[in-house]
Amino acid sequence: MSTVNQRTPGKTRSCPHCRATILESANVCPGCRHHVRSGASSSESVFPSFTALKVDGTIKPPAADQVWEYSMVVSIRNERGEEVARQIVGVGALAASETRTFTLAVEVFKPEGR
Repeated sequence: MSTVNQRTPGKTRSCPHCRATILESANVCPGCRHHVRSGASSSESVFPSFTALKVDGTIKPPAADQVWEYSMVVSIRNERGEEVARQIVGVGALAASETRTFTLAVEVFKPEGR
């Protein structure tokens, strides 16, 4: 009988530091980047296998007298086009002299033993 803890792919838990919902298999929270499991062996470590999608973009108001407000929204849809999750990641305002750069990355994990 194996003593290795078998995890269910996709199962989640709460980060003890920032309270974000993270994968149960994660050793490091992708949000706050704190270690969430101490004493994990290297065979239990789960790191991104690859980045399936990465998009970078920058916004800057076009005129010196304009102020823009923004909301960064992330939406996830299933194979039928139904929205399964939607979250506002951040909001703010930009004066003409300011810029904001946004990065969206989808990291894929392949837990060992699956």
